[in-house]
Amino acid sequence: MRKPFNNLGYYVKEAKTLFQTDFLSNISSIISIGLIFFVLALVISGWKIINHTIGIVENEAEINVYFDDILDRQDIAYLKDDIAKIHGVEKVTYIDKNESYNRMEKILGRESHVLSLFDENPFTPFIEIQIHMGEVEHILNELENIDSIEYIRDNKEIIDRLKGIVILLKILGVLALLAVGVSTLIIVSHIIRQGIYTNKEQIKTLKLLGAPDVFINLPFLLEGLFLTVSGSIIASLFLIITVKYGYGKIGTILPFIPLPSSVGLIANVVITILSISGILGVIGSFFGLRPSQ
Repeated sequence: MRKPFNNLGYYVKEAKTLFQTDFLSNISSIISIGLIFFVLALVISGWKIINHTIGIVENEAEINVYFDDILDRQDIAYLKDDIAKIHGVEKVTYIDKNESYNRMEKILGRESHVLSLFDENPFTPFIEIQIHMGEVEHILNELENIDSIEYIRDNKEIIDRLKGIVILLKILGVLALLAVGVSTLIIVSHIIRQGIYTNKEQIKTLKLLGAPDVFINLPFLLEGLFLTVSGSIIASLFLIITVKYGYGKIGTILPFIPLPSSVGLIANVVITILSISGILGVIGSFFGLRPSQ
């Protein structure tokens, strides 16, 4: 078992020679693989970001209840008590007009100056209800039976849409992975076969001298592995630039969107595509070597 690894230096040197023999073709293959893996990395990143957003929204799930203007303080207190008794309700908070105005100012950020166009505070008081997301249907049904409630606003529709996007991204992810797998296997196996054809005389000589298949094939396998891993490294660099730029833009335009840590996201996706590239590199090399065996 140790023999093949005792000649590791030789295998690496031979793999380097194979790469340099058809240098331009190998470089173009690395770039192609890099772009393919970059698309996969973007799909995986989008899926993870949406999943994170759904988790945050679900954990902070809330319903806003708007009531009749004729209700006085005591009526509002009674209404809060009735709402608090509903199963699945975790917290009930009264938000007055001023607090509602201040919240909108924070959401609008630099654009909050538009609020000064109103002569009076345009917002109305409401009751904010923090809920357990699994009980949302039951809670909404109970709230609809309370006469003094005029309007109910919840984020269930938003969550449902986000979940729909996640399902779509998962489908795209599977399709992208299949496309990446097939494309990478074709590219790597073609490069390996081309290398075998170019070096067929040397391979014949080695076989006549009694060299085992492992001795002949391992440099080609290392070349295939180098192609895919190099491509995934290029994809990782593109991903780092894209995520940093994208996070900067989103943070400026939509500061209220909950995003996962950029460092954690990048690390997770990079490890994933490096692992996939290594596996595909080995499999693609074996496919390329099969005709020669």
